[in-house]
Amino acid sequence: MPHISIKMLEGRTQAQKEKLARDLADVLSRDLGADKHWITCTIEDYDAEAWQDVFKTEIADKPEEVVFKKPEYDPKVLL
Repeated sequence: MPHISIKMLEGRTQAQKEKLARDLADVLSRDLGADKHWITCTIEDYDAEAWQDVFKTEIADKPEEVVFKKPEYDPKVLL
């Protein structure tokens, strides 16, 4: 394992999501030395209103040491 969990605003196509999952698995395999056999990926879509809760629980409320790429935006601009 590792597992990649992606949460994002809706609007991407199935093909875009499939390519993203393949590309991220390639990077994880290369950078972590993990066999692709063990890598899994989920992608969940949210509308702008639901994203407010996702942002709070998955980013803003997380300890600083586990958020490796900090947000550069206020999620309220999406409403």
